[in-house]
Amino acid sequence: MLWQLGDHQVEFDLPDWLKEQKSSMPCTFIKRNVYVTKRVKRRAEDDGIFCSCAPSPGLSAVCDRDCLCGMLLSSCSKICKCGDLCINKPFQYRPIKQMRLVKTEKCGSGLVADEDIRQGDFVIEYVGEVIDDKTCEERLWRMKRCGETNFYLCEINRDMVIDATYKGNKSRFINHSCQPNTEMQKWMIDGETRIGIFATRDIREGEELTYDYQFVQFGADQDCYCGAEGCRQKLGSRPSKVKLSSDAAFYLVLYENDCLISLYESSSS
Repeated sequence: MLWQLGDHQVEFDLPDWLKEQKSSMPCTFIKRNVYVTKRVKRRAEDDGIFCSCAPSPGLSAVCDRDCLCGMLLSSCSKICKCGDLCINKPFQYRPIKQMRLVKTEKCGSGLVADEDIRQGDFVIEYVGEVIDDKTCEERLWRMKRCGETNFYLCEINRDMVIDATYKGNKSRFINHSCQPNTEMQKWMIDGETRIGIFATRDIREGEELTYDYQFVQFGADQDCYCGAEGCRQKLGSRPSKVKLSSDAAFYLVLYENDCLISLYESSSS
């Protein structure tokens, strides 16, 4: 190259997309959680949840939406009597929905659906490094001292946090909305706690994927730019609670699947 250029000096500047890539925190893409802390895994038989579904002639799939295990956010185990007809294994057998990474106007990077998604469909699993509370605190303070403002942390159980800062998948780019079209669900898969993102309504191709961060503050207040009607203005503001009937409250407790989220981008809502 130098021989071809000879004595001519050529001005060179890195392209904008490369500058942006270098300024952001590097991330290794992974398909499954990587356990940095000790992995706690129980046998499927220890969960004590077994469905009453049974295969019958003419059925191509069993353990659908009325499956007891699925209603309790637990995947059917390997010993499910429905065998290969069992479809209550969203993390194992349902393909990840097609989506693409985009640059949003006010919310940094985001994800847009590349296909129509039906309400209740499994969209993608939230994966990263599984760490304990002590490691999580150490990482947060180290990042804060370095001036880092991007955090991708999801606390799923006591002393168990999924950190997608350094290792994760596309789910780390999903932005917040006060009126989201997906939600995080905490599932038990063969004795292991995993986080899935499911559609809360029908999503059209080209629509941005969002969920409610249920943000836990670490640092300065973060403004919300989701633009939704009834936006709470700040990421740390929790949605107002709706008074429930006794029956509704019972089902809410029975199927409770909330997980504590501490997740944001400095440029995202």
